Amino acid sequence: MKIIFKLLLIIILCLYLAVLTKLILFKYIPLTEIIHHFNFTYDEYHWRSNNFVPFKTIFFYLYIADVNLNIRIENLAGNVIGFIPFGFILPLLMKKFQRLSAVMLASFCLSLTFEILQLLFEFGSFDVDDLILNTLGGMLGYIPAKLLLRIINFRKKTNR
Repeated sequence: MKIIFKLLLIIILCLYLAVLTKLILFKYIPLTEIIHHFNFTYDEYHWRSNNFVPFKTIFFYLYIADVNLNIRIENLAGNVIGFIPFGFILPLLMKKFQRLSAVMLASFCLSLTFEILQLLFEFGSFDVDDLILNTLGGMLGYIPAKLLLRIINFRKKTNR
C-alpha cells in the first residue's frame, strides 16, 4: 500500500511539474515555437524588463497599479498558489523534506530555476518577487502536509 501511495505521488508530482512548467515558461509561447527561443542573443529591451529589486512588483500590484483586481490576483496570488502543491507533495514523498527549511529551499531552487530559464531564453521576465511569492507558496503547502503526517503518525502510535 505504501509503495502504491508513493508511486501515485510521484506521478502527481510529475504531472504537476509539467503543468507548472507550461504555465510559467511557456505561457506566452506556443509549444511549436519553443526551439526558436534557445539562443543567447542580447536584447536590451528584454534585460530592462526584468525586476531584480525585492518587493518592487509586489508593492506595485498592491498599491500603485491601476489595473483590475483579476490582474492583481493573477500576478500575486497566482505565484503563491502555484507552488502550494509542491510544498504539499514533497514532505509526503520524502522524509528529508519533512522540515520546513528543506521545503523552503526546494521551493526557492525550483522557482530560481524557472526564473533563470525565463531570463536566459526570454520565455518571460525574471522577477525576484516571483521567487519570494513562489517560496511562500511552497511553505504554505508544507503546513497541511505536516499536519497530515502528524495525524498519520499519531494514529500509528495509538493503533499499536
